[in-house]
Amino acid sequence: MTKFRWIVLTALGVALALPFTRAVSAADFVDTLDQPAIQTQKAVHGIFTGLATAGKRLVAVGQRGHIFYSDDAGGHWQQASVPVASDLVAVHFPTVQQGWAVGHDGVVLHSSDAGLSWHRQFDGRQVGPIMLAHYQRLAAAQPENTDLQTRVAEAQHMSEEGADKPFLDVWFENERVGYIVGAFNLIFRTDDGGVTWTPWLDRTENPSALNLYALRPVGSDLFIVGEQGLVLKLDSATQRFNATPLPYKGTFFGITGKPGALLVFGLRGTVYRSVDAGANWNKVDLGLPLSITASTVTPDGRIILLSQAGHVLVSTDDGASFKLQPQNGLAPVAAAQVSASGALVLAGARGLRQLPLE
Repeated sequence: MTKFRWIVLTALGVALALPFTRAVSAADFVDTLDQPAIQTQKAVHGIFTGLATAGKRLVAVGQRGHIFYSDDAGGHWQQASVPVASDLVAVHFPTVQQGWAVGHDGVVLHSSDAGLSWHRQFDGRQVGPIMLAHYQRLAAAQPENTDLQTRVAEAQHMSEEGADKPFLDVWFENERVGYIVGAFNLIFRTDDGGVTWTPWLDRTENPSALNLYALRPVGSDLFIVGEQGLVLKLDSATQRFNATPLPYKGTFFGITGKPGALLVFGLRGTVYRSVDAGANWNKVDLGLPLSITASTVTPDGRIILLSQAGHVLVSTDDGASFKLQPQNGLAPVAAAQVSASGALVLAGARGLRQLPLE
């Protein structure tokens, strides 16, 4: 888990900002999957890496299983009840009431009350065994398929390693159909609201098992981005995620845009834009050599990108160009949402805060 915590926090520029750590002995060790998140209002100033809307409510997830929600556009935050203390990375609500959060230790949490309380649906202890049973069954039916034999071996290895692989993003089409993605090409799909999860590793064009950092729809298409310039697009006919070639081999952290304007972004201010659903790409020059770690789209169609240092860049031409918004008090940003009041709400290394938009 340490490696992937470093990856996420490095993207925020806060790899060393891990307060309250202490040495523990084997005798007093409690697995974070078996320990509820500590209830403390001080946690609202800690590290948060995911932010979503549930109707007019804002829901933020972060370090040590902390989940907070706000009903006044980010002015005040209340802590939710969470059954694990694992670091959480991402959250998504396809409806006002139904939401999912994912993070380290392969944890998947579900809320059916708009984020007030959460229960565990899935975790890293189950990832390997479920993968192993699934691919053993497929390999037995297709003994000539060498790819499935490789998947069986991978699943066996994951079963032996235990709950150390994180999920890094989650997205649901509706309250029943959803996806989770993470380290080493981990990808699962559910068709029953998370009651059961099916491995989809054999359905991605990712032979090097690169890390998958984000998945989001733009227009009618669903995309995944990851390491080494990886961009995958779901083919609805074959139900496979196929690679979309780009002239860039660095890491992409996220996806944003709107119908007719798709953007992927990542290291060193790299942004690529497509106006034909990923068939062709053009580089967008931000003039800012800092990693882009978050994004959102305003109700009036402006596309907003945020850097690892907290710079806010706004586009009014569907992502063809961006203007840097003047601001003070820069701080690392991991996620952003526009509140019902029109303010930009940010989650990052310094907790949760509001920022007015020009």
